[in-house]
Amino acid sequence: MINIVLHEPEIPQNTGNIGRTCVITGSKLHLIRPLGFRINEKTVKRAGLDYWPKLDVTEHDNIEAFYRYVDEGMPQEGSRKPKIFYATTKGKNRYTDVEFHDGDYIMFGRESAGIPEEILVQHPDELIRIPMMPEERSLNLANSVAIVLYEALRQLNFPGLESEGEMHHLK
Repeated sequence: MINIVLHEPEIPQNTGNIGRTCVITGSKLHLIRPLGFRINEKTVKRAGLDYWPKLDVTEHDNIEAFYRYVDEGMPQEGSRKPKIFYATTKGKNRYTDVEFHDGDYIMFGRESAGIPEEILVQHPDELIRIPMMPEERSLNLANSVAIVLYEALRQLNFPGLESEGEMHHLK
């Protein structure tokens, strides 16, 4: 399982869409407060459709509480410690150049400002970016999550996901 982390998200529709993506991929969503909306807002649930009740979501009071949560869930001796990757336009590594493992976390920042640089400077080797045109600021947050999450899942061979479909009405 891959963990998606939203640091202080602001737009409920994006969070709803990301929640829906997490449900259909078997990923867990972590929300780091403060949130720019109430989690029960109908816009969050409307964007997440009927998937929202199925969402595995944990809210953390702040970044320190999130880090404590990650540390408490560390695997036994000899197992690889899950990494936290930080998706940012300030990163030097492309998201396709890192190796994702089961249990890893991918953090995304606020729609208006990204992850604070005070956090980023502490983790230079874990910063990842999606390549884009140099004069543009950023992609939509829900789109960014989907792009990076599906690369992580591809590397893990899409665990537990259907790989074939079939027609409903025509054969």
